Amino acid sequence: MQTDWAALFFTAGGRLGRTPFLIGAALLIALAAVYEAVAGVTLHWLTGWFVYPALIYGGACVLSKRLHDRGKSGWWAAPILFALVAVWQPPMNPADVLLSLLLVWAVVELGVMGSEQGTNRYGANPLRAAVA
Repeated sequence: MQTDWAALFFTAGGRLGRTPFLIGAALLIALAAVYEAVAGVTLHWLTGWFVYPALIYGGACVLSKRLHDRGKSGWWAAPILFALVAVWQPPMNPADVLLSLLLVWAVVELGVMGSEQGTNRYGANPLRAAVA
């Protein structure tokens, strides 16, 4: 099965299977971690205005498609991304613990659970299309 990398990170419509989702999410998190580690304070301040929106947009597209595959609205990507941004640094307050629980739910729901069987309102099952 071929993955369209541009569609993976730049479109929010359709469905996405678990494996491409995990690859896309891992790439985005790795890019964010490398950027955080490499960029100095000045470079971070100058380029962060472009890097972070691009990462968040890519994350919203990947999350939306996987949420669609699970039969859920892509709008659930917003609280997941908010939680990820909030707890990127070590959790410091009780709200961070609740946001961490939201991330645990997202990992189980999107990274462990399988696709919704058959066609749903977001399109055909990507695994069935690959087999056919």
